Amino acid sequence: MKDKRCLSLTVLMLVMVFAFAASATAGGKVYKLGLSLAITGPTSDAGNPYSKGVEDYFKFVNETKVLGDDTIDCIIRDDQYKTDVTKRNFEEYLDEGIVMYLNYSTGSTLGLKRDFEDEKIAVLPASYHAGNVDESNYIFLPVASYSEQLVALSEYVVKNHKGDKAKVAMFIHPSAFGRGPVEDAQKAVAAGLNMEIVEVVEHGKDLDNSAMLKRLLSKGVQYVLCHTVQSPVATMLKDSARLDMTAKTYGEEGKLTFLGVHYTGGNDLIALTGDDAEGYFWTCSFNLTSEPGQGTDEQLALAKRYARDEKAANSHNYAAGIMVAQVATEAIKRAKDKGLEINKENLYNELNLMNGANEYTPYTTMGPVSYSATDRAGVDMLQIYSVQDGVFKKIGDPIQSEYMKKIK
Repeated sequence: MKDKRCLSLTVLMLVMVFAFAASATAGGKVYKLGLSLAITGPTSDAGNPYSKGVEDYFKFVNETKVLGDDTIDCIIRDDQYKTDVTKRNFEEYLDEGIVMYLNYSTGSTLGLKRDFEDEKIAVLPASYHAGNVDESNYIFLPVASYSEQLVALSEYVVKNHKGDKAKVAMFIHPSAFGRGPVEDAQKAVAAGLNMEIVEVVEHGKDLDNSAMLKRLLSKGVQYVLCHTVQSPVATMLKDSARLDMTAKTYGEEGKLTFLGVHYTGGNDLIALTGDDAEGYFWTCSFNLTSEPGQGTDEQLALAKRYARDEKAANSHNYAAGIMVAQVATEAIKRAKDKGLEINKENLYNELNLMNGANEYTPYTTMGPVSYSATDRAGVDMLQIYSVQDGVFKKIGDPIQSEYMKKIK
């Protein structure tokens, strides 16, 4: 009798073990990622909707079983734009076993570059600073660098300028983020781009740009190219409008035409500036919801699914967050389809293979994502937008910089 009871207990334990194993298999595997960014503090106007885009897309992936029974768990933490907090978050994510990392700022991406190399982990940052990829094997820019965007914008100025030589000023953020692209714009001029950079202004926290604007006009400047964030641009546009210095048409003589790169534009700029944003030119690699299409329909549907407010739903920063989540998901899916283990090495390799016939086209961008061992900028296509009747509208077809190829 005792033997029978022991046998029954053994059988019961085996049944429970197999049942647990089956349950675990049915539940699928969980792949961990990490995102550290400024949800609050400086640049949170970009970081907050960006984090929502990442969060929402991964929720969508899990709920709609894009990866079958497997799921993605992306840990998102606020670092308030502080590199030391970012570093601590990253180290804690590593302890959690992340297989890919999503970073944010230029300063922290540069500051952690060696850590990424040591850990051999693929990184998709929200910073498109060209210097991020110098001497780096593991940082992948989601879209064209700030340098490429500023040079492309400079080329647009030159092609559409009436007269001998376009005189421009650069209005930039007082940081590595702001300064980086200026050197490449200067190289483009040295390589033959018919443009004179009259002055480079690193803005402070001034609430009045009147003296600066008057000085630029006195020097014959017609175009102000901005590479910073939205708030200082909004202040400058308001001051220029108040002084009646803003061009009513592109390149109007004796007036200032304002143009900007990625983080200087978007719906938040219009919200801050109102009618004074009219005629502002801007370059971006993302689709905007002010231009209806399948991609923006998908973006708005995602925002509606997760009850995001109108401001977040229509933000290009929300689209940027979705985009990095799309790329990460696609890399996981491709490795999974090949029967590979989802780990840091295999996901890094999948990103490097994302080119040619294997390039990836997310619904958020103007063109496909293409990476290789020598190409670390995902989307090369840029769209020029301009504020018309209170919304950003496309100007012509998507473009690529010609001079960046000459100066690389």
